[in-house]
Amino acid sequence: MDSQSVKGAETVSKATRGYDANKHINGRKRHLLVDQDGLLVDLLVTPADVQDRDAARVLLTRLHAEHPEIVLVWADNGYGGDEFSTWAQTTLGITIKVVSRPKDAKGFVLLPKRWVVERSNSWTMRARRNARDYERLMSHAEAHVQWAFITLMTRRLTRRSRRTDAVSTPLAAAA
Repeated sequence: MDSQSVKGAETVSKATRGYDANKHINGRKRHLLVDQDGLLVDLLVTPADVQDRDAARVLLTRLHAEHPEIVLVWADNGYGGDEFSTWAQTTLGITIKVVSRPKDAKGFVLLPKRWVVERSNSWTMRARRNARDYERLMSHAEAHVQWAFITLMTRRLTRRSRRTDAVSTPLAAAA
């Protein structure tokens, strides 16, 4: 689970945008919940000034309703805190494991488990339309991110494997 702040264009209404003081971005925040392969499980778009833990309560409640078998969620420091972790465990039966950055680390550090959702955030940015938020409605902004993941998944499904191509070539030549 992670969030990503994106700048909002002039078309984004002031009622649905906010200022993320941590990243100095005026716009919206995308909260992603992905599986172990980095594919989208759930998504929530909020004004950028919404705290990660507040949005996570909505995401985790929906996750628990749709997939009660999921009992462990990896997250970054934004989702830390005893009160939030206790709420998730007692109310939903979901354990929140916070993956912290090493204290002595400088620059880029590959963090186990957390890189999966970070990679998913970058996949959404491949769709040029998602580099900035242009949508008037937050539901439309969510649809654009979902569309990017649908495109990614369909490309993976239709991609020919190298092993299949290698096997079919000699058979076609022999016929």
